[in-house]
Amino acid sequence: MTSPLVPGRISPQRSVPSHIVRPEYVGRKQPAEGILGDVQTPETVERIREAGRIAAQALQEVGKNVRPGVTTDELDRIGHEFLLDHGAYPSPLGYKGYPKSLCSSLNEVICHGIPDDTVLSDGDIVNIDITAYKDGVHGDTNATFLSGDVSEEHRLLVERTEQATMRAIKACRPGRQLNVIGRVIESYAKRFGYGVVRDFTGHGVGPEFHSGLAVPHYDDPRADTVMEPGMTFTIEPMITLGGVDYDLWDDGWTAVTADRKWTAQFEHTLVITDTGVEILTLP
Repeated sequence: MTSPLVPGRISPQRSVPSHIVRPEYVGRKQPAEGILGDVQTPETVERIREAGRIAAQALQEVGKNVRPGVTTDELDRIGHEFLLDHGAYPSPLGYKGYPKSLCSSLNEVICHGIPDDTVLSDGDIVNIDITAYKDGVHGDTNATFLSGDVSEEHRLLVERTEQATMRAIKACRPGRQLNVIGRVIESYAKRFGYGVVRDFTGHGVGPEFHSGLAVPHYDDPRADTVMEPGMTFTIEPMITLGGVDYDLWDDGWTAVTADRKWTAQFEHTLVITDTGVEILTLP
């Protein structure tokens, strides 16, 4: 069994050429969020689809390089350069001071792991969370990848987390409340005795990285916002082999399970259509 993670050394921030347009929050302490709403015009949805496609392709490219011996910082470099090569800005870079271009959450890290000189081992799992900002909108996606020969227990956790994500997406349609998402995810995860993290949620996304709309992944009757055509948001459940409590590292970002049990996550950006739902983060 891999020993618990410790923070590694973070390399200097990567540069972005001046011709690539930055989101409004870069260089500021706080983003301007919760202003623009969650229902987008068809033209904005098409721009999100393009940003989402680039993010999905970047995620694929990083995922191809997940293997024992590679550092999470190297994965960050690959994702960073892919986005720049496609005219997109890596949304996390400079968001509330975040120092890197993607999040790399390894084993017991629930989310927001900062890429550093940590080396992937045989049997690790790592979530890569990538968001592309292009033409004034964000496309946000993530997936959990296997490093080398992963145990059956952890491989099944990853498979079932992806399955839970896709089941929740299928449950989305206009006229339904957002809480159907968490109900589907939690009922599926409970079959296997898994925990569903409550303190980190999906969110509205589009012209704003996080719009203020929260999408819980557990059964929360308070999530009674009704889905309507044009609404864009993410579903990104974090599912654990144990409890759902977490500790935050001193970096202010890295959230690890309090019991250090492993956790997996998948994410897509979606739009509600007239008849159902469409995934906007497809490669």
